[in-house]
Amino acid sequence: MDFTTRIESLFQEYERQRSSLGEMQQKMRAISATATSQRREVAVTVGQNGVLTDVQFPTSAYKRMTPKELRTVLLAAYADAKDQAMGQATEVLKPFLPDGMDASALVRGTAGAEAYFPADPRMATSVREMLGLGREQR
Repeated sequence: MDFTTRIESLFQEYERQRSSLGEMQQKMRAISATATSQRREVAVTVGQNGVLTDVQFPTSAYKRMTPKELRTVLLAAYADAKDQAMGQATEVLKPFLPDGMDASALVRGTAGAEAYFPADPRMATSVREMLGLGREQR
């Protein structure tokens, strides 16, 4: 493959990835998860990044609870909904990451610096060859 054809191919790939990124952003904005406490005292909905978007009381059971009990079930439902939303975000992000990169750790903010800046950066074989770096080691 000649240089011009390869450059055109790289630009086409860039455009495909750019388009896919827009779709991913739409999916991320649409993330929503609801969790209801075990005895239906409270239902909590969160959006992207676990941001609280709604709290409902499906039954009147919450009226018989102490403030401490209500706080406990509310926080547990929130944690469950947030975990569901983070799981959805992980699934949306996973196809866009290189092999071996932990999407869940990135979404949850627990990935180390190595995840963002590996010691041996990944790059296309053709780019490595153009730069005289040989084949990428995995």
